[in-house]
Amino acid sequence: MLSPYAPVRILTFAHSLQGGGVERAMLRMIRGWVELGQHVTLVLSSAQGPLAAEIPDGVQLIELGTTHLGMIRALPQTVKAAAPDIVFCPGNHYSSAAAWLKLRLGRDCPPIVGKVSNRLDREDQYFPVAQGYRAFLRSYPSFIDHLVAMSPAMAEETVRMTGIGADRVSVIANPPSPEPIGVPTPPLPGADYLIGIGRLTPQKRWDRAIDALARVERRDAKLMIVGEGEVRGELENQIDALGLRSRVHLPGYSTNPRPALAQARALVLTSDFEGVPGVLQEALALGTPVVATDSSVAIREIVAHPRLGSVVPTDDPLALVSAFDHWLAPGRPRPDPVPERGRDSIERYVRLFEELVLDRKLRSLRN
Repeated sequence: MLSPYAPVRILTFAHSLQGGGVERAMLRMIRGWVELGQHVTLVLSSAQGPLAAEIPDGVQLIELGTTHLGMIRALPQTVKAAAPDIVFCPGNHYSSAAAWLKLRLGRDCPPIVGKVSNRLDREDQYFPVAQGYRAFLRSYPSFIDHLVAMSPAMAEETVRMTGIGADRVSVIANPPSPEPIGVPTPPLPGADYLIGIGRLTPQKRWDRAIDALARVERRDAKLMIVGEGEVRGELENQIDALGLRSRVHLPGYSTNPRPALAQARALVLTSDFEGVPGVLQEALALGTPVVATDSSVAIREIVAHPRLGSVVPTDDPLALVSAFDHWLAPGRPRPDPVPERGRDSIERYVRLFEELVLDRKLRSLRN
């Protein structure tokens, strides 16, 4: 249904397009907004990276050619020149940019909608980092006009951790990933393999998955981790130290891991912290069970029954090995496919933007 309102001028921003889940979801939303007739401006430090091909036609692209910090510094002037109706902050990692934007523009700042992309109640941080982080979260209501959580449990955590009013938090799932057509998939490592999909970064803790594979009963089982990142060297050293060179494969980033995901015995996610991992929903939509650490309040919302997969504590190596053994066992039945959430997410975002723009106009008239 077409909206009776004029198109919303949306500005969103990111550092780069190197393959992060936050940026992938942002590009899916941008495409949907453009298809619904909205005006979208995308501000990037750099437009280089594997996701650059996913920038849809019809987007006004502003490439600053600077660092992440340089992008934050330039954002207020960029927003002022672009004059959007709404600024969309695509994830927690970018909230400092939103705070700086509000501080610099003050009353002239357009409404800022922030998406909660990762868990806010972080157990992996040490004092005093944790204290500073929690204080920053409590400042969210001063610079974020509305927050979007991707699940009900994340919405509850958002209210608790930030102190923002529940009326300023919406629950909107990420839109599902479209199935790539004609895009090559990474080579399969064999018949009985586990698969991990995500950046090779400290947050993801792929070292846990590699260590667990070395201890499973099936000595012929393999692990493929599809992604790229700064800890590749460390993971390769671990693989060599454990003698797993023939059993652990790091094929790099892929825009089409779906065929490999569909044939895997299970998807593995061993992160310290997550938001609402879309890759879990993609796996379950294909009938592939999952093994995930309890890295977000949303994990058990997705893996809602033992037949869908196993959820283990983040720091319990024995539980992770046991979960691997369970899903690698011969004849283990696979779950029925679970439809992905978020089919109406694009429209719901646009309606939220329209409401915030209209509310701002009404308040301006009253003042």
